[in-house]
Amino acid sequence: MTAASDTAFVSPGRRAIVAWGFFDWAAQPFFTLITTFVFAPYFASALADNPTQGQSLWGYATAAAGLGIALLAPILGSVADATGRRKVWIFCFSIPFLVCCWAFWYAAPGNPNGVMIALLAFAIGTLSIEIAAVFNNAMMPHLVPSTHIGRLSSFGWALGYVSGLVTLVIVLGFLAANPDTGRTLLGFTPLFGLDAATYEGDRASGPFSAIWYVIFALPMFLFVPDAPSRGKIGAAVSKGLSDLRHSLRHARENRDIFMFLIANMVFKDGLVALFAFGGIYAAGQLGWGSIQIGTFGIILTITGTLGLLLSGKVDDRFGPKIVIAFSLIVLMICGLGMISVDRTTVFFFIQTPAAPEGALFASLPEQIFITLGAIIGAVSGPLQASCRSLLIQLAPKDLMTQYFGLLALSGKVTSFLAPLAVAVVTAAADSQRAGMSVILVFFAVGLGLLMMVKEKRARR
Repeated sequence: MTAASDTAFVSPGRRAIVAWGFFDWAAQPFFTLITTFVFAPYFASALADNPTQGQSLWGYATAAAGLGIALLAPILGSVADATGRRKVWIFCFSIPFLVCCWAFWYAAPGNPNGVMIALLAFAIGTLSIEIAAVFNNAMMPHLVPSTHIGRLSSFGWALGYVSGLVTLVIVLGFLAANPDTGRTLLGFTPLFGLDAATYEGDRASGPFSAIWYVIFALPMFLFVPDAPSRGKIGAAVSKGLSDLRHSLRHARENRDIFMFLIANMVFKDGLVALFAFGGIYAAGQLGWGSIQIGTFGIILTITGTLGLLLSGKVDDRFGPKIVIAFSLIVLMICGLGMISVDRTTVFFFIQTPAAPEGALFASLPEQIFITLGAIIGAVSGPLQASCRSLLIQLAPKDLMTQYFGLLALSGKVTSFLAPLAVAVVTAAADSQRAGMSVILVFFAVGLGLLMMVKEKRARR
């Protein structure tokens, strides 16, 4: 973006900016509660026939959603760019998302259709909210000048992290209980008489996510101005598809955009695998249960929020590329440190006493694992937030939604590769540690590709 275009920029106001950020706040519980810390463990351990089958089925649903996003996001983004409207698309995809969130309640133990309900709700819900996020991201250049994109992106991610923390504490502390003790993480009986034996608290995370979304996405619809309409949707389809072909050709011809999309594809695969297998690795190597993993998730959310609050100004001052590169280097160092830890060993060969029975994070390996995980949480959010601002630097402004669709495509099209590589190496070596080490290769290759990208910094 040129200096002249920044000079001519007219901000829609602070209220619109804050309302835009609340979309991340509204959507985050689905990823925190459903995908990672509450419903997914319930599905694998209690709804499926066994944890192995549960992990496999959940993986297939994740792959199906990723394929759908890869196919639809760039196409729908091109149509939205042709029509000029974004909020109508967010609204359309919010409807199936809310239906899917509510459906998780009915995926109950003993329900013969429970597994299918959960898998369909997860796949369609993931597809819907990810595509809605593409359109929400594309509104960023209309809210702030290019010199403040980094701060805006980090602001949205930070709100999402805080939302994840708040909702995780609410659900684990007051709704979802251990079926053996009938008590929540904070030691309470579940609110509203939720039955711990049938995992009603875990299943309630779906309707809870829907209600949360309705309340907090509303400001975005009310206060964020949309781009003016450029024509009817039907008439824009052919033009949108034509523009998509042009964007793909332009991306291939523009070396910086192309290299960034490939780099994003590689290191995002590693990030997906890191979060997918991090809890499994901790359970196997450290013997952690739901209380430890839930507490670990809260710590990562807190450090992720702090990292985002600090990274926005760094992004705007030094550029998003250096934030992404620094984050990848930290991920490799901390990832190597985490795979060096087991119940009685740190840094591969230093032996330590076992943890006292019943103590929480009392052993040195656990404390090192927690510390390294907290640092990973602190850089993971800035990594993803700065990817948004780097794309905005590189992509043509009038095709922004298409390029966010391509960004989603690059982040999803091979999202099965890193998890598959981890699984294959783990089985071949019969070692969790060997399998997790593959993730570091994805970060290293992604960093190498990123260094070939040249930024287009806005002049101040």
